[in-house]
Amino acid sequence: MRRTRILMAVVALAAGLLAGSPSALAANASKATLAADTYTWHNARIDGGGFVPGIVFNRTEKNLAYARTDIGGAYRWQESTKTWTPLLDSVGWDEWGHTGVVSLASDSVDPDKVYAAVGTYTNSWDPTNGAVLRSADRGTSWQKTDLPFKLGGNMPGRGMGERLAVDPNKDSVLYLGAPSGKGLWRSTDSGVTWSQVTNFPNVGNYVQDPSDTSGYASDNQGVAWVTFDESTGTSGSATKTIYVGVADQANAVYRSTDAGATWSRVAGQPTGYLAHKGVLDAVNGYLYIAYSDKGGPYDGGKGQLWRYATATGAWTNISPVADADTYFGYSGLTVDRQHPGTVMATAYSSWWPDTQILRSTDSGGTWTKAWDYTSYPNRSDRYTMDVSSVPWLSFGANPSPPEQSPKLGWMTESLEIDPFDSNRMMYGTGATLYGTENLTNWDSGGQFTVKPMVRGLEETAVNDLAAPPSGGAQLLSALGDIGGFRHTDLTNVPAMMFTSPTFTTTTSLDFAESNPNTVVRVGDLDSGPHIAFSTDNGANWFAGSDPSGVSGGGTVAAAADGSRFVWSPAGAGVQYTTGFGSSWSASSGIPAGAVLESDRVDAKTFYGFKSGKFYVSSDGGATFTASSATGLPSGDSVRFKALPGTKGDVWLAGGASDGAYGLWHSTDGGATFTKLANVDQADTIGFGKAATGASYQTLYTSAKIGGVRGIFRSIDKGATWTRINDDAHQWGWTGAAITGDPRVYGRVYVSTNGRGIVYGDSSDAGDGGGGGGTDPTPTGACSVSYRITNQWTDGFQADVQVTNTGSTTWNGWSLGWSFADGQRIGQLWNADYTQSGATVTAKNVSWNGTVAAGSSVGFGFTGSWSGVNTKPGGFKVGDQNCTVS
Repeated sequence: MRRTRILMAVVALAAGLLAGSPSALAANASKATLAADTYTWHNARIDGGGFVPGIVFNRTEKNLAYARTDIGGAYRWQESTKTWTPLLDSVGWDEWGHTGVVSLASDSVDPDKVYAAVGTYTNSWDPTNGAVLRSADRGTSWQKTDLPFKLGGNMPGRGMGERLAVDPNKDSVLYLGAPSGKGLWRSTDSGVTWSQVTNFPNVGNYVQDPSDTSGYASDNQGVAWVTFDESTGTSGSATKTIYVGVADQANAVYRSTDAGATWSRVAGQPTGYLAHKGVLDAVNGYLYIAYSDKGGPYDGGKGQLWRYATATGAWTNISPVADADTYFGYSGLTVDRQHPGTVMATAYSSWWPDTQILRSTDSGGTWTKAWDYTSYPNRSDRYTMDVSSVPWLSFGANPSPPEQSPKLGWMTESLEIDPFDSNRMMYGTGATLYGTENLTNWDSGGQFTVKPMVRGLEETAVNDLAAPPSGGAQLLSALGDIGGFRHTDLTNVPAMMFTSPTFTTTTSLDFAESNPNTVVRVGDLDSGPHIAFSTDNGANWFAGSDPSGVSGGGTVAAAADGSRFVWSPAGAGVQYTTGFGSSWSASSGIPAGAVLESDRVDAKTFYGFKSGKFYVSSDGGATFTASSATGLPSGDSVRFKALPGTKGDVWLAGGASDGAYGLWHSTDGGATFTKLANVDQADTIGFGKAATGASYQTLYTSAKIGGVRGIFRSIDKGATWTRINDDAHQWGWTGAAITGDPRVYGRVYVSTNGRGIVYGDSSDAGDGGGGGGTDPTPTGACSVSYRITNQWTDGFQADVQVTNTGSTTWNGWSLGWSFADGQRIGQLWNADYTQSGATVTAKNVSWNGTVAAGSSVGFGFTGSWSGVNTKPGGFKVGDQNCTVS
């Protein structure tokens, strides 16, 4: 996934502070009294979909691991379920850049502590400075220290690292390598305050492209990694020897031997390359360094691997491939802590025919490869791949040798062997996180099995969403980098992204309101058509033709009956066609680049918006006329939709803080608009099934209402609003798209910029039977096992097992209990839940509602506690009291 996902936002640069903020992430300073509803939130499962540049295992606690993404936050591994738990969903709208994670550090002295260096861009695209987040409960909650500079989780060089490191002997000491010439920074109070190490001699000088005027590719990639030699310290005393990697091809590695008091360039080091990773084996006294000629994560044409003997100062070139045969840079460097002589690295930038993974069991003396040529183009693989859990990872490809499908990967900058299990390895790619649990088969001549280890880690950027009122598709999505999907079951990974053609990024999609089998999508593609059609509800696709000059997807609208389409592509003016786009005609009266939508009743009526003007066509898109409506946003940051079932009913959201900004409604086809006085700002608008007794469809918006940013719902045409998310569920920027479900009251689908498709279900029972039915009332006896599997300061993890000890099958279940000591659930898996005060209700999800007599069902959760963590004394399934064990 090479293409850089860039969120264009209104820039409001805020200066950072060095003092630590005592509050949790993204709490709104301005609170308002708003109606509230309890929602449960999930991801429409895609599993992965983006770049995983960092994986971090804790060195002293088994099964404690973290992963970082470039725009989608950080995650913690849950060994009991083999899933990832998101940790930064509390990042709010105003600090959306803090969903980009440039580095993670897990404290080996106190494994409850974890740190994240956050910030997405170092140029003006990111409105805030970077920050260091610190957690004492493994990421369940965070405190924040703002920095006086930006960090770049989605900048060039983001796969190098880790830039953030905790002293393994004195964990109050941390170091952070900064980009943009800001140097090396240090904290001596566990990340609360930070100061620059002013005598560190080199702030870096490497930039990807000095001519880039945007500041993206021309930023100095700075100080790239920090590595401690733990053998040079004792518990409670600062480690004496520290190595630091710098983005400087002539001076890449520095060292301090006096706990950071002084620094010097390591003598004899190789030059001409950037040091992507520096990993130290203290047992054998070796510092391994993976070098590349470029900063990555997708560029790099040459590289080397070197070993530095810390006792003698001797440098040894241990490169597995001769320089003349190298067309890639090295990264993904790791040491097997159970067998420190075992070292692995990746050819991270080798896209064709595949990435390469390399392994040595003699400290780099000799190497073997994950795959070799037999007789070109045929390959012999030391591994097998099983992507059955995420089948779209084959990308629908059927390549010729030496390429294979699925690929072993690309952009493989992160690779880690579990420090407690030599058989387990995880590595990140541009599209997913893979792993194996039988790695040592490599050494015995057998094959190891590579599978996705990515469930729960959702990393797509969402451009558009559509929920048809009928047909097999529950949801259609337009995504960055991997095109988009047709979800027929939100809890299962779709078999394949949209193909025929396969867009790199889908920018817009629509279906015919009265004929939802007809679907259209447009997107970006290096070569080939930019529009595709489906006549079977998005299950299968065929390409349309492009008008002259088209260079990108833009926006598209389908007529209400599917008889025609209007398209506003990049590179060309607005076009219209009857049928499926075999020929196109230019629309008149509307400027190029306009955003388009269709009326959901009248097949001849289409709408457009551009630069403050609303446009209407009543002849199928042939001609448009500018509306006389005034007071609309002057810019182009606008999204609007027409209401299904009512001709000419249009809602428009958007604007900017320096002008008109809010939500507008028209009942006369855009001739006039009325601004809703009770909405401060709004960025999206969508419709869903009406509430019981309501005559108007439910409205959903990502907005600021009553001074509070959030996701809001209205069942009375916008007269009143209910905030349906909370401060723990904000997902950064949610301004691209939103839609309700026309078949399920209360269900809403929310776009994110890196956390995938989030959907929420309401606990409100007033849905007239459309929201999932009533609570189950199984008959017969039940028993419950409640087990605290892990507990740390202020936090804990528990597993719950519910057994049907009766004589009849449960077709749906609901388990209720009360906490005695104020415990609060933070994350829960394998069930839906609500919590009101001490009372908790956990309900089945779609796939585990049936529990036969004598069978059990389980779920787990993490939570917070203070003082006492007493187990619940009683449980009920429906109205049945359960035996507790």
